[in-house]
Amino acid sequence: MTSSAEQQLCLNICSVPSSSSSSLHCSRKWAKHKKWTSKKQKPEKKKSFISPEEEDDDEEAPLQAPPPELTHGPPQKKRKRQEEVKEGGSGSIKTSSLFRHNPEIPEIPRPAVAQLKEKVFTSASFSDLHLHPHLVATLNKVLNVSRLTSIQQQTIPALLSGRDAAVRSQTGSGKTLSYAVPLVQRLQASEPKVSRSDGPLALVVVPTRELALQTYNTFQKLLKPFTWIVPGVLMGGEKKKAEKARIRKGMNVVVSTPGRLADHIQNTLSLALGAVRWLVLDEADRILDLGFDRELTVILNGLNRTGPSRQNVLLSATLSPGVTRLADVCLHDPISISVSGPAPSDPPSQSESFAVPEELQQFVVLVPSKVRLVCLAAFILEQCKFSHSNKIIVFVSSCEAVEFLHLLFGSVLTRHTANQELSFLRLHGNMKQEERCQVFHQFSASTTGVLLCTDVAARGLDLPQVTWIVQVNAQSGWKPTRTRTGLEVRSFCVSVHSSLVSC
Repeated sequence: MTSSAEQQLCLNICSVPSSSSSSLHCSRKWAKHKKWTSKKQKPEKKKSFISPEEEDDDEEAPLQAPPPELTHGPPQKKRKRQEEVKEGGSGSIKTSSLFRHNPEIPEIPRPAVAQLKEKVFTSASFSDLHLHPHLVATLNKVLNVSRLTSIQQQTIPALLSGRDAAVRSQTGSGKTLSYAVPLVQRLQASEPKVSRSDGPLALVVVPTRELALQTYNTFQKLLKPFTWIVPGVLMGGEKKKAEKARIRKGMNVVVSTPGRLADHIQNTLSLALGAVRWLVLDEADRILDLGFDRELTVILNGLNRTGPSRQNVLLSATLSPGVTRLADVCLHDPISISVSGPAPSDPPSQSESFAVPEELQQFVVLVPSKVRLVCLAAFILEQCKFSHSNKIIVFVSSCEAVEFLHLLFGSVLTRHTANQELSFLRLHGNMKQEERCQVFHQFSASTTGVLLCTDVAARGLDLPQVTWIVQVNAQSGWKPTRTRTGLEVRSFCVSVHSSLVSC
């Protein structure tokens, strides 16, 4: 009985159809997988013929595709790329799409604008103003200035009379001498004689360090015959310890930036403002644009707290609502001086009544964003390759853009140009003060080159013989463009301005 039962159990187990078919299927699958892996690991040499028996075997059990994890072939995109290269052959050239598929250049509306014209120079001379003979000789021989500009002819007599003044004139019209000459004239004629120990008698506030250096150098030249009057400069980037030592020694004419002057008023005990008789706010609109409202409040409060009545002068290229409010705060019964006629009283109409130098030619170039850098490089090469006396200033929007263009153009354009004198300089607010001063003096003295800069060089700087001013980025308003374009049209120097605007 036991033997028959065991045989019956074995018969029942072997007769199960599902288990037998599954075991057969697994064995076949394992054989195929083993056959595939062996072919992959040990590739055999190609045979010249295939026997009929092998063909029958292949027909009976064809190889299936390997699992995805076992495939090592190139991806589909790479295969297509390889097929395209094979079809193109060795003579196929891939062209860049830099100059294709660009947006359409829109048309710029050009409304009729009546440009205000200011007569810059007059036939009058400084000797007609009854100034000190040594001062007139210094103007003629040291500064090489003999004739008065229109703004100087109106401003100097008004300031010599002792009245407060709000002066509005285009950039490059000689506003610095319009307040520096009467200030020096009154200081040298004051009784008792001015001494160094009197401390600051005149404060001149300017927006940027470069303009502070330039104004300080102007006062140094004007005061050469009057050695008892000492000028000085205070600005950011310099050591406070050295500036405090100069303040303790004594300075009669102090040229400063707003931030550093407000810092010394709050923290330097040796800076006494009790004797200040003149306060000059040069480029007042730019001071407000840079956000020095709080510093101006500190300066005016410090002067009003200790000082006697003083003469206040406000100079600006534009009369914005902020400048008007500042004039109402710091000027007392002022006289308004404007060469192009009386200043409009309605602030919104200011954009319709600005003046630019007559010698200035302006161009606007609309280019796609991706070719703007190429157009700028081509323009610089064009101007510097065929002319060895071109001097170009390129304005960009940020310090990082200045560094990028300086590195790129300095390493690429200087190698491929025939003009070996082509040099690229940079100027922005993140540079050290010593380097900024060096670049400013180097570009002023050079006859050719390219200055890549931000708005730190947009106001009041006297950079002679500049032939092109290029703005790479479009401006949001007309005031930055106007002050940049009028930057270099001074002293009979004709400049041309161009803007590269993205479309």
